[in-house]
Amino acid sequence: MKTDIEIAQSTPMLPIEQVAEKLGLSQEQFSPYGRYKAKLDHRLASQLSARPDGKIVLVTAISPTPAGEGKTTTSVGLADALALKGKKVMLCLREPSLGPVFGVKGGAAGGGYAQVVPMEDINLHFTGDLHAIGAANNLLAAMIDNHIFQGNQLGIDPRRVTWKRCVDMNDRQLRFLTDGLGGKANGTPREDGFDITVASEIMAIFCLATDLADLKERLGKIVVGYTYSGEPVTAGQLHAAGAMAALLKDAFDPNLVQTLEHTPAIIHGGPFANIAHGCNSAIATRLSAKLADYVVTEAGFGADLGAEKFLDIKCRFTGLRPSAAVLVATVRALKHHGGCPKEELSTPNVTYVEKGLGNLRRHIENLQNFGLPVVVAVNAFPTDTEEEYNLIEQLCSEMQVACARSEVFAKGGAGGAQLAEKLLQILDQQAQPPKLQFTYPDEMGLKDKIETICKKIYRAKEVTFAPAALRSLSQYEQMGCTGIPVCVAKTQYSFSDNAKLLAAPEGFTMNVRDVRLSAGAGFVVAIMGAIMTMPGLPKKPAAESIDLQADGKITGLF
Repeated sequence: MKTDIEIAQSTPMLPIEQVAEKLGLSQEQFSPYGRYKAKLDHRLASQLSARPDGKIVLVTAISPTPAGEGKTTTSVGLADALALKGKKVMLCLREPSLGPVFGVKGGAAGGGYAQVVPMEDINLHFTGDLHAIGAANNLLAAMIDNHIFQGNQLGIDPRRVTWKRCVDMNDRQLRFLTDGLGGKANGTPREDGFDITVASEIMAIFCLATDLADLKERLGKIVVGYTYSGEPVTAGQLHAAGAMAALLKDAFDPNLVQTLEHTPAIIHGGPFANIAHGCNSAIATRLSAKLADYVVTEAGFGADLGAEKFLDIKCRFTGLRPSAAVLVATVRALKHHGGCPKEELSTPNVTYVEKGLGNLRRHIENLQNFGLPVVVAVNAFPTDTEEEYNLIEQLCSEMQVACARSEVFAKGGAGGAQLAEKLLQILDQQAQPPKLQFTYPDEMGLKDKIETICKKIYRAKEVTFAPAALRSLSQYEQMGCTGIPVCVAKTQYSFSDNAKLLAAPEGFTMNVRDVRLSAGAGFVVAIMGAIMTMPGLPKKPAAESIDLQADGKITGLF
C-alpha cells in the first residue's frame, strides 16, 4: 500500500496557471510561485465585491483521539466530490505548522487519495508565510528589549513584558528561560519564553485582518507589556507596526494550490485551535466565496474548539456565515471515547461505539444551538462493521441530522459522493445562510463569557479562576476590553480541561489559570488546565522518519 507522500508524488499536477484559469483569473491577478503554487492578490476579494458569495461549508469533527478522525482528508475529498458533480468549488484550509509535521502528526495536507499538492512544499516551508509571521513577531520582541536598553523612555517595567518570541517548532526547552545575561552590554536580564509561531498574536491578526491598512492598525494595538505605573504599552508606541507590516506584505497574499483531482485550493494562515483561534485567514475565506459557488473550509480540532471559535470569533468579526456544518467522526474514534483499549480499536464492538456516541451527540447539539444544519460524515475504515455504522446512523436519525459514509481516503472525490449529495440536499434549499446564534452577546463581561463557553459548550458544572487570571480580567475590563470575544486555550482531547475525561463528561470543573490580552487580534485568551502555548516533541517524533534521498526526493512525510 502506498503512503500519502508516495500517492502525492506519483499523481501528475496541473501547472498552476491552469488551476487559476478554472477560477477565471487573469495573469495580473496571481503570481506563480514555482510551477505548482501561486500567490493571489489579496485585493481581489474587494475587487469582486459585486459578485454574490458562494455557500460556505464548515468542516469540523468530534473530539480528537489517537484513533484519528480525518477532518482535513474529509474536507479535501468533499471538495473533490462537489467538483465531480459539476459544482464550482473552492477548498480553503490552514497552512501546516512545522511543529506537528515534525512532531506527532507528520504531514497535514489530507491523506490517501484526498490530498492537496504539492504535499511536500505545503508541509515544509510552503511559501514562507509562517516564517514571515515569526520574523514580525521577533522584530517586535527585539524592539521592546532595545527600547529598554536604550534608555526606556516609555518606562516599560522589564518584569511586566508580556510579549514573547516565537519559533515554528515544538520545543519545550524554550517555554521558560532567562535572557539578557552577560552584563550591561547584552541587555536587561529578565524571565522570558517562547510560544510556537501559530500561537503568536501576529498569526491571529494575520488571519483576521481585512486588508493591509487593517493589518497595520491591528499590529499597532498589540499590548507588549506595562509601565512601572501599570499603564499598557503598545507596538504602536514603539513605532514597530510599519516594519512588521512590511515583513508581512507578501505573506498576506493567499496561496493557491490544487487537490490531487485538480480542484482549486487556497491555503493561508494556520493558528492552532487548542491554543489559538484555529481558522485559516479571513481574507482567504472571503476571496474563496467570491471565486466559487461552494467553499469547503475547516476549523481546527473538535467542534468545541475550532467550530466554536470559527463561529464566535471569525464570523462575529467578518460577517461571514456558513450555510452548513459537516461533523467528521469515525467508528474507531467513538470506540476510543467509549473506553476501548487502543489495541482493540480494529476489533468490532458495538458496546464501545454506543458508549462513545455521547461525544458525537454533544457536538451535534452544540452546532445545532448555533443554528447550523449538520451532516455527520463517518470517515470509513476497512474494519468498520454495518452494526457499528447503524448505531451512528440511528443517533443521527434521532437528532434529525443527515449521515453519510465517506470513503475519500481510499477513493478520492468518488468516495465522497454520498456526503456531497446529502450536503447539497440542504444547501440547495437555502436562499440565505441561517442566522447564527452566538454563544454569548458582545456586551457580556469577560469573566461571564468564559463561564458561558465552559457551561454552554463544554457543559462544565463550575469554573474556577486563579488569582492571577482574576487580576488580569479586572485590568482588561478597566482598559475597556469588555466587549471583545474570548478564545479558550485548552486540551483538544476532551470537552473538559482534563485530557483523560473522554466521551461527554459532566459535573466537572474548568480551571482558568491565566488570561492573556490579544488587543490587536481583538480577543482575550483564557488558558485552562495544563495546556501549553509551546508544545513539546513526543518520545519518537515524526522527524525521525523524514528523510531526503540523493535525487532530492523527500520520504517519510506521512
